[in-house]
Amino acid sequence: MSYKTLSINTVNKVCTMKFNRPGKLNAFDTQMVLETQDALNKIADDHEIKVLIITGEGKGFSAGADLSDSTGMDDLSNDRLVYEGLVNGYKPSLLKIMNMPKPVIGAINGAAAGIGSAFALACDLVVMSDKAYIKQAFVNIALIPDGGLNWLLTRTLGYRLAYEMAIEGNNVSANRCLELGLANKVVPHDELMNSSLEWAESLAKKSSQSLRETKRVMRMAMTNDYEAVFEQEAEANNELHGSKDSLEAIQAFFEKREPNFD
Repeated sequence: MSYKTLSINTVNKVCTMKFNRPGKLNAFDTQMVLETQDALNKIADDHEIKVLIITGEGKGFSAGADLSDSTGMDDLSNDRLVYEGLVNGYKPSLLKIMNMPKPVIGAINGAAAGIGSAFALACDLVVMSDKAYIKQAFVNIALIPDGGLNWLLTRTLGYRLAYEMAIEGNNVSANRCLELGLANKVVPHDELMNSSLEWAESLAKKSSQSLRETKRVMRMAMTNDYEAVFEQEAEANNELHGSKDSLEAIQAFFEKREPNFD
């Protein structure tokens, strides 16, 4: 996969996708929006990739939307331009991160602001550099959080903290994100990629079906009741029981060795 605004590398079944507009702090222009959609679709369908890491090139993860990008913004006849840009531009990529059948680790190397913070928080797991922060910058330009952030923040933080974060528009440090449950780990800046890759490679050794189904059911659990989730767990384990991976795991247990999953 070759793109102008992204750099992509796959080693040991771990794919690293970097937003690659460092001169703009990896802010999204139209081309980056479209290339991100295309790349995530291909990564999701690639069975050789077991874990995806998303990070940014240079000093920032992503500063959000590139407000200097005027592509398509001169269409004054379209009073649904912003809506269409969000729903047709960003939503497919964010849903792909949340729904693809493999873990996605956000390696947050610097500022994750605006829609950039939506990409960070849509990831299944988040590792932050101690120099990184997230920022809900929308209030500073008289807008509201988008990219699904109202959903993501309220479900993680609860209404009061989420609303405070949105209307204050302050930088939220990596350590504060860890305290609030917005991040899984905070590591020294120079160790961010090594730590993220080590975690990804350890996950890549686990059963793909277990990673996939756990993600699917836990994502479902965020919008369903206990009984519905209980039944989905039972259905999933009924399907997975007796599978090649399950038999290999049981055999490895009795042989006192690590299982070998394809």
